[in-house]
Amino acid sequence: MDTLDDRAAARLRWTRDMLHEPLLRLAPASGDASFRSYWRGTRGDGHSVIVMDAPPAHEDIRPWLDIAARLRAAGLVAPGVYASDATLGFIAMQDLGSATLLPLLDAHTVDALYATALDALLTMQRDVDCADLPPYDAARLIAEMELLPTWFLQRHLGVELGCADWDTLELAMRRLCNSALAQPRVFVHRDYHSRNLLALPDGGVGVIDFQDAVRGPLTYDLVSLLKDCYIAWPAAQVRRWALDYRTRAVGAGLWPAARDEADFLRAFDLMGLQRHLKVLGIFCRLYYRDGKAQYLADLPRVLAYTLEATRAYAEFAALGDLLERAGAARDLTLPRA
Repeated sequence: MDTLDDRAAARLRWTRDMLHEPLLRLAPASGDASFRSYWRGTRGDGHSVIVMDAPPAHEDIRPWLDIAARLRAAGLVAPGVYASDATLGFIAMQDLGSATLLPLLDAHTVDALYATALDALLTMQRDVDCADLPPYDAARLIAEMELLPTWFLQRHLGVELGCADWDTLELAMRRLCNSALAQPRVFVHRDYHSRNLLALPDGGVGVIDFQDAVRGPLTYDLVSLLKDCYIAWPAAQVRRWALDYRTRAVGAGLWPAARDEADFLRAFDLMGLQRHLKVLGIFCRLYYRDGKAQYLADLPRVLAYTLEATRAYAEFAALGDLLERAGAARDLTLPRA
């Protein structure tokens, strides 16, 4: 399957064979930040199906299948699987619809929609077996943050980093890593946000894009949702949601009661800082390496989250100064020549 046409023909042939639907057609359902693509078809009985196409040279569908089964076993809504082939890189799955939370969110709906998403998150952290998942360890946390200087500062902004700049970055990364590793370890989706949560007709929430799940810090998915890279809410509202979740996590035995609200908020904010440093790098890499320009539009929001955290904690002030200088007088949404 050397060409897109060959891949499309193989995808359609496989789907028809696996579902015993010789007349089924496939149309694009959605794209992805990775090499995966999603296709929708209608079966003879009128029910639709989603086909994931994950080219084996770039993606392995087995983690997706594994995590989907874990989520469903915990009572969460993840797509059911009709057929799969890891060699070819195809999955035919249940269609949960395309109503992601993002376009539904506004000041009037957010509390109710986030309440449902936070209910699902608590279930996920409490009930999904994650003992044998890859650890969100120091090597992984640091490697993610190292995308910032490579892709955001140097490639996107054209900054030449001096020795003092590297010292600032390395010290900040080490502190953020230590904070993350000091948290209780739970199931971590890694992209638990408004574009990966589906509003279901029954009022529940469907979970997608979970194939990169790991065992890691409790606040990671919480901050992914509440400090979403695609939509922002007032800081006081985010703080209230976060502290309400702490209360529930303590009650579920996931977070130690001895770690008070201030300690939880610090862990939450620093986890967000780690994530947003990574995302600044990833969004730029998606443009310069992969040709996906739409993510540049979200850079100002992500940088704003980042600077907000560096201003709140004195030990990250130097990092904030570096990032402010780097982005001064630049329209972050425009690519660098």
